[in-house]
Amino acid sequence: MGKRKRLMAERLKETKKQTAIAKLNDVPTSPQKMRLVADTVRGQEVNHALDLLHYSKRDASAYLEKLLRSAIANWEAKNPDEASQPEPGDVSVKTIMVDEGRTLKRIRPCPQGRAGRIRKRSNHVTIILDTKKAVEE
Repeated sequence: MGKRKRLMAERLKETKKQTAIAKLNDVPTSPQKMRLVADTVRGQEVNHALDLLHYSKRDASAYLEKLLRSAIANWEAKNPDEASQPEPGDVSVKTIMVDEGRTLKRIRPCPQGRAGRIRKRSNHVTIILDTKKAVEE
C-alpha cells in the first residue's frame, strides 16, 4: 500500500511540474469586462495569446498580458531544461478564471436630494499554463 501511494505521489508531482500558475488579485475592472478578454485567450498557445492581448484595444488586456508573462516565467522556472528551447505551440493556456473581487461603494448626488450608489467593482484572475503533451495524455 505504501509503494502505491508513493507512485501516485510521484505521478502527481510530475504533472504539477508541467503546469504553472499565476494569480492577480484586486484588478480594478469589472469581472464582466475582464471575462470578455479572458475568453479570447482561453485554450490558445501562449505566443498567440500574447499577440492577441498586446494588440487588443480593451483596457483589461494590459492586465492579462502582464499576468500571462508572469505565468510564462513561472513555467520557465519550473522547467529549466525545456525553457531554453521551448517548441512553438508546446505551452498553452489551460484554464483562466475570473472571479469577483471586492466592491467599493461610493455615493453620488442625485436629483431631489437623493443619493445614488456607485459600485466600483474589482476581480481576481488566475491563469494555469500546461504543456500540450500533458493535455493529450
